[in-house]
Order: sequence, then structure tokens, then C-alpha cells
Amino acid sequence: MLEAAKSASFDRLFSRYNSLYLLRRHFHFIGLSGELQPAAAAGRGILYLMNHSSWWDGLLAYHAAGKLPGNRHYFMMEEEQLSKYAFFRKLGAFSINPGNPGDLRASLRYTAGLLQAGESVWMYPEGEILPLEHRPLSLKEGAALVLRLSPQTAVVPVTLYHGLFRHTKPEATLLAGAPQLLPWAEMERPEIARTLESVLNRQLEAHRSNILSYKGYMPEEFHPLLRRGRSTNEWLDLLRPGRGRG
Repeated sequence: MLEAAKSASFDRLFSRYNSLYLLRRHFHFIGLSGELQPAAAAGRGILYLMNHSSWWDGLLAYHAAGKLPGNRHYFMMEEEQLSKYAFFRKLGAFSINPGNPGDLRASLRYTAGLLQAGESVWMYPEGEILPLEHRPLSLKEGAALVLRLSPQTAVVPVTLYHGLFRHTKPEATLLAGAPQLLPWAEMERPEIARTLESVLNRQLEAHRSNILSYKGYMPEEFHPLLRRGRSTNEWLDLLRPGRGRG
């Protein structure tokens, strides 16, 4: 497996590139609701479990994590992709290779070691990118194995819902749910996987329903994670004859 090789200087540089160019260029709005570092998780490693529906998910998670105090976040990434984009290792990415049982076990043990050390790890427990509206979410048992190895871990479920609504650029919202502090060591892996699966499915459906109930407008509880960039329709509005006249 490929371990993370964090570089504080590269992280600062890439964080600016990600937020000021990549995300602002491609998104009209990115917002967060809920607490990514809840008080109940203080002093524990945190495992963030997030649904996986787009190429952007990792960069959105990285941006959200960058808004938190400290620099203790790590990101699980498919080994084939991390081999191609090795610079992500400097940001805290490490690999997982589901096709190789030995590598898979090494990655999960590495994840558990990070959590035991009080670090935070972002993981996509579905194990693959699936369309946003695919239901139900089906979780592999990797996260369950990690929790059996590091039972003191707090799990924070994070759901991502995005789409093209009232602007030419998409809008993305992340919802951090209530931390899960269960007796992981006393639970079997299938039970842990089913429990987390149920939590993520319920949260994603509630998240989706909330967004849809606002008919494309952003609910106020999602506070912005980056400065809004104007979309094409907003630039066109500025050119309308008589704009601003009574």
C-alpha cells in the first residue's frame, strides 16, 4: 500500500489552489451543516464516513477538513488513482486496493493505527462511485473491521448532496450527522456495517428531502465553506438593460 507522506508546505499551496481556483471555478456554492468535530468526539480518533457519488468528493472533503483547526486529516484513496496522482499523498491520502487481500488488510490496519493515534480519517464505505440517486447505499465491511481494531473511534456520518439548481454552476452541501459512539468491540462486523448503513441511508434521505423542499434555493443552515463565485446567469443579469432602476 501507499502510505500518506504529509507536507505542510505543499498542503498550504494546494489548499489555496483548490479553494481559490478549482472549487470556485466549478461550483456556485459549497455549504456545510452540522459539526465535523463534535464535542462528544473530543480526545478520540474520528472516522468520517461519506457517500461517494462524484469525482469531486475527495476535494470537497479535503476543503471541508481544511476549515477545521489542526492538520490531522487523512483520506483513503483507490491505489490506482493515488499511483497516478501521487502528490495527493502529501495532502494525507493513502491507498486501498480491494483487489489485493494483503494490501486491503494493510490499508485497514493503517487506518486503525491512525485512529488509535487520535487522527481523523475520511473513508467512502461504499467502495466505489455510484450515481447520487442510487439507493440504498450498500456499505462494504472495511469500516467495520477498522472499528473493531480501534473501538475508541467516533464515527461522524457525512452526506453529500449536489446538483444544478438555479445557477449554471452546481451547488454542493455537506451534512455532518450525530457522532456514533457505539461499543464497536462488542459488535460483529456485519452488525456494525448494517448499523452504519442504516445511519447513512436515513441521513442522506433527510438531507435530500431538505434540499428539495427549498426548490433549488439553499437552506440557511448550510453555511458557506468558500466565497461564492458568480455563475453565468448572474453575469448576464448584470448586463440586463435598466438593471437597478426603479
